[in-house]
Order: sequence, then C-alpha cells, then structure tokens
Amino acid sequence: MPEGDTVWRAARALETALAGQTLVRSDFRVPDLATVDLAGGLVASSVARGKHLLMRLDHDQQWTLHTHLKMEGAWRTYRPGEPWRRPAHTARVVLETATTTAVGFSLGIVELVPRTRESALLAHLGPDLLGPDWDEQEALARLVADPATPLVQALQDQTLMAGVGNMYSCELCFLAGRSPFTPVGEVEGLPRLVRRAHQVLMLNKERAVQSTTGDLRPGRRTWVYRQRACRRCGGMIEVDQVGKQMQERTTYWCPRCQT
Repeated sequence: MPEGDTVWRAARALETALAGQTLVRSDFRVPDLATVDLAGGLVASSVARGKHLLMRLDHDQQWTLHTHLKMEGAWRTYRPGEPWRRPAHTARVVLETATTTAVGFSLGIVELVPRTRESALLAHLGPDLLGPDWDEQEALARLVADPATPLVQALQDQTLMAGVGNMYSCELCFLAGRSPFTPVGEVEGLPRLVRRAHQVLMLNKERAVQSTTGDLRPGRRTWVYRQRACRRCGGMIEVDQVGKQMQERTTYWCPRCQT
C-alpha cells in the first residue's frame, strides 16, 4: 500500500509535468465519469493530502479530480506516443497535454467534484504529516482519544494522523520498541514516536526509494517490514494480520526487540 510520501511524490511529478498546461484530451475510464470531456481545460495544480491526490482543473468551472491509489494504484507520466509501462486495461484516467500524457493506473478512487467541495471531501482526515499545516499536538490528541486501540492500528488510521501506511506503521512500532498490538494509551514516549513519523516521511519524500534504517541498499532498507530476520538482533520476524477490516495489511514485528 502506498505511503503518504509516495503520494506526495506522485503529486509533485504531476505538478511538474502538467501545471499551467491545457488539456488536449481527457479519458475517464470509470462508469460515473465516462462521458466527461475536459479538453480545453487548464491544469491549475496538483497536491497531496495524506494518501489522497488532488488535481485542480479549470474548465467550464473549477473542478478537483480526487484520486486515491489504494493498494496497487499509481500515476505515471509519458511523452506523447511513448509506450505505457503498465497494462492499458488498468488505466482509469488519461490526461493529455501537448507535451505530456498522464495516466492513473489501478486507482482505488476516482471522482470529479466542484472545487468548493474539496475541503469537505477530506475533512475526516487527521493532521497531514507532509502538509504545510502539520499539527503534532492535534495528532497526539487524536491518537490517544481511544487508548485501547492497538498501536499499529492507530498509526494506520488516517482520521488520526494522515500519511502512515502499512510499512511505516510496522517500522515505527519497531523504532518505538513496542509490540504493534500494545494499546496506544500504554505507549510511553508517544510524542517522540509522532515526531519520528514526521521526520521519516519528510526524509523519504525526496528519495527514489524509502528507508527507515538509513541504508538504501536492497534488503537493508527496513528493520522488520518484509524481513525474515530482525535487522537489529537477527531474531525471526513474526508475521500476522490485523483485524478483519485490514486483511490486506500484514504486520511484521520482532518479539525480541518489541515488548
């Protein structure tokens, strides 16, 4: 599942490639938007909010194209006529200017809303770790509002703090030295953990690859996530799934290093 820094980089790539340009073609390959034609519209900007990507388009009125990558989604940009590197049948949105073709593949959410609805659309999200208005105290207050919530689940809850996905939640639990199933209200040093979450995402948003260890070499980028042995103590990693509603989110932890 893409993390908040992945979405931030995708939004920046789209901003660089499309902002200020006029659409010569749009193709929405989802039933609700199949007849929409935004050709002639201006791409105003592209921004990320947590794991949500917002592309602002000015056509007959001011629109916001709201997309979410979910588990497998991605935005890619190509030169006109350049072959796509993912199957065409997985494309959900195609936006073309004179210089660039932007394709949204396997997007979990695609909706076009009036710009005036943009704020309400994302009002449920907690403070954005990569947002200009990041608020550490507000995030902490939300995280401890239900102290019985398992730590890994609280970190993944976008209504509490936006931007942490499956990989970072496992790694942050490890860095805190706590089992992912520890009730969040029992975690000492939670402010330090939230600051570390902010620091890790800020560092990784500029990188081509993500790392929580500081080592960018393959197989050495994480402490426990998708590892067979703990990168610190060498013990075997435990693997489990968290809750019926999160069956696609596998949790990794080291029973020696995390209590």
